[in-house]
Amino acid sequence: MSMDDAPYRLLSLTGFFVLAFVAWATGNRTRPNARTVAGSLVLIWLIGAFTFWLPFTREALSWVNDALLALIAASRKGSVFLFGPLALGPGEGLPDGTRSIGFVLAMQVLPAVIFFSAAVAGLYYLNVMQAVVRFFARIFYRLMGLSGAEALSASANIFVGIESSLTVRPYLERMTRSELLTLLTCMMATVASTVLAVYVLALQNVFPQIAGHLVSASIISIPCAILVSKLTLPESSQPVTAGEVPDQADYDGNDRPPANLMVALMDGGRQGVGMAVGIATLLIVVLGLEAVLDLLLNLLPSVGGEPITLARILGVLTWPFVVLLGLQPGEWQMASQILGSRFVETEVTAYFTLAAVQGGDVPAFTPRSLTILTYALCGFVHIASMGIFIGGVSSLMPKRVREVSVLGVRALWTSFLATLLTGCVAGVLA
Repeated sequence: MSMDDAPYRLLSLTGFFVLAFVAWATGNRTRPNARTVAGSLVLIWLIGAFTFWLPFTREALSWVNDALLALIAASRKGSVFLFGPLALGPGEGLPDGTRSIGFVLAMQVLPAVIFFSAAVAGLYYLNVMQAVVRFFARIFYRLMGLSGAEALSASANIFVGIESSLTVRPYLERMTRSELLTLLTCMMATVASTVLAVYVLALQNVFPQIAGHLVSASIISIPCAILVSKLTLPESSQPVTAGEVPDQADYDGNDRPPANLMVALMDGGRQGVGMAVGIATLLIVVLGLEAVLDLLLNLLPSVGGEPITLARILGVLTWPFVVLLGLQPGEWQMASQILGSRFVETEVTAYFTLAAVQGGDVPAFTPRSLTILTYALCGFVHIASMGIFIGGVSSLMPKRVREVSVLGVRALWTSFLATLLTGCVAGVLA
């Protein structure tokens, strides 16, 4: 930890509490549950200290990083068999001497989504994931004074995305507005393990131990999301599951479990195919629409000698938040563009952009700032995901569609603040 970064670390710490105040000020501005706020703060900084300060935890994260990288490498065997040199990374080759044609996201990254989706389904079939989710749920329930359903769905978000709502499916219709906002915020402020490989492949060449840090970021984001959502919309009713952590339903929504492990893997793989196609479709549509909008914006007079673009507008809007993260002044402009573009282009494009500017002859960010941005980008904080999560949760509780839609828009804001809090934690402790 360099003393030269001390002023910026203090700025990150100040930014953390300013952002928490912003969450309260832009919400109902009522008194939150003191136990939830205190428990969230303790858990946030405790996990952060474990991650960045303890040698044992760093070794554990290193092991997790190596294990995930090994899994990603193993998952490529099937894609290389199917797609040949298209699935090879830049500079790689086949035994017969055929060389890679360069980076192709659809062939080199998206197949990993299918593999990880199948692996998660297999772990659910073996009851491994349920045990881990319940372990975290009990911690969240006891430390933060959450309802059982909130704790269970929040812990599931460490590993899965929208599927976490299925773990509390029997209780959704009876959840309070505060519980629903927490559910949606946790979904959007974290990343699912099924798409973790995408971000690892984006940054592994510029950020050592990236896989372990992404896992850490997703865990820290849970109490950050709970803190922000409960500051924005404190609980004012009595939750149905206030006194216990309920049993979790099947995460894939099936009433009957798969017949065997192979069926579970195939079912998970099929879900992964849907996810991979969804990611590809989203990128094609969103990036195309952004280009069309930029063409229209180019008709306006340039500002400062540069044309007006959507990324530039979003960068200006997110600039004050970038300052609060504790980055160095020379990094603010580039960081705000990357952070702002995520609202439209998704975190996938943001991570690849971050890797590109960091991998040049002169890196755009210091190692500390790179860590901050990696943590702050770790979440589904974009307009497309808001629609996906609103649609997914609404389908499970059709009688409350309008309420979920309103809370979903608010969740985009609270999840953005939650990921910024995660970045501030990294800024203080990294």
